[in-house]
Amino acid sequence: MAGTEIAFTGLGEIAVREADAPEPGPRGVVIRTEATGVSFAEVQMRRGRYPAQPAFPFVPGYDLVGEIVAVGPESSWRIGQRVAAMPRTGAWAEHVEVRDRDLVEVPADIDAAEAVSLVLNGVTARQLLRAANVRRGRTILVHGIGGGVGTLLAQLAAADGIRVIGTASAHRHADLADLGAELIDHRAEDVAARVRELAPGGVDAVLDPLGPSSLPTSWRLLAPGGTLISYGSATTLDDSGPWWRPYVGITRMLVGWELRRLLGRTAGRRMRLYYVKPGERFRADLAELFRMVTSGRLRPLIAERMPLQDAEQALDLHLSGKKTGRIVLLPGNRDAGNPKC
Repeated sequence: MAGTEIAFTGLGEIAVREADAPEPGPRGVVIRTEATGVSFAEVQMRRGRYPAQPAFPFVPGYDLVGEIVAVGPESSWRIGQRVAAMPRTGAWAEHVEVRDRDLVEVPADIDAAEAVSLVLNGVTARQLLRAANVRRGRTILVHGIGGGVGTLLAQLAAADGIRVIGTASAHRHADLADLGAELIDHRAEDVAARVRELAPGGVDAVLDPLGPSSLPTSWRLLAPGGTLISYGSATTLDDSGPWWRPYVGITRMLVGWELRRLLGRTAGRRMRLYYVKPGERFRADLAELFRMVTSGRLRPLIAERMPLQDAEQALDLHLSGKKTGRIVLLPGNRDAGNPKC
């Protein structure tokens, strides 16, 4: 079998190329991809700024949903099963080999684009909310609520009875109106001043993917006992210097605030770092998210569905911030269209 794959061949360089389907390892499977997501991770990888990314050239793609078409001799999975996986790279291809221990079965009645929106973004949202440990009736601040993670965070928090304040550009507010969040236009408003108006005593958690320039303000917006969770460095995309420099800055802040907390000088406030990783907890959370979708309790927002061959345009669209929700690539579908869900 042969199929299309997308490769990052150098800084900013993208190639559409043909590749033979891989052979599964002893405990591996080969998946024919139905849908794969576009995330900020790929935007960073394109510029060589994602933590510990592979050397160029490589095939990007953090997550996928598809059908198993080949299995290794020691695998417990079967040909024809529909599964999801988060390989971190390699998913932007029509055929992908994945270790069988990293798979989660996908219900047949879930749309592929919605399903793949839950793999990286949904599990991230679920685990961020768990790490924040905010009780019903309390308040959280979600930066970038119009993205793939933010739209799901808002829904999951609302389902738990948590009040949500979110930052998003004004052109996204209409698309976000049904989420029940209180929205702040971060381009036109003073975010800190507006949050203090909405939550004079501070918020119980801030979920911040922006990076070191945003964290001091996020910290000051916390209520006593609140938690700041840093899970990215989006605002450093255009920085010069090594990719790891912003993360050193984030870590220094964490260490400084943690030392102050241990000395009793933060009124119980604390900061945490988060990144999504595979494993038993990941698989359990993803399976639960699938159940929430099938029961109607959760609705992933799909910004665009685009052919895999249009990956470069999809990256540019993602970076533009013009769309709300997840952009999804559909391998083998040159006429994917762009329905809004």
